[in-house]
Amino acid sequence: MMSLEYEAGTSARMGPGYFPRILSVGLGVLGLVIMAGAVKRTAPVERLEPWTLAPLLWIAGSVAVFAFLLPRLGLVISLAVLLIGSSLASHEFTWRGTIVSTVVLIVTALGAFVYGIGLQFPVWPTIF
Repeated sequence: MMSLEYEAGTSARMGPGYFPRILSVGLGVLGLVIMAGAVKRTAPVERLEPWTLAPLLWIAGSVAVFAFLLPRLGLVISLAVLLIGSSLASHEFTWRGTIVSTVVLIVTALGAFVYGIGLQFPVWPTIF
């Protein structure tokens, strides 16, 4: 709405409101096209599976334990607990896939956050 106050100008001499106005009109038209396509098509009705509370508790509990363990045990051990605990929420859980993804994600997190942008996380427990 603030872009309506800006001078739009012309195509040859665009003002500060030109691009926001063109962008909002384009997104509005795109939204109408998508909405018309969705209303026009009929999809088969699918029944949703009943959900259980256990996966939600595994993931939320893993995040809470991660937050508790991070300052005490460091990033590597805390991430391992988080990722293994969250993996237990899946009905497709396998130890091999969990171990591989845990190692890959820990190495990625260390590379990106600790060594890449220099965040000051404890990497290991202070006793090591």
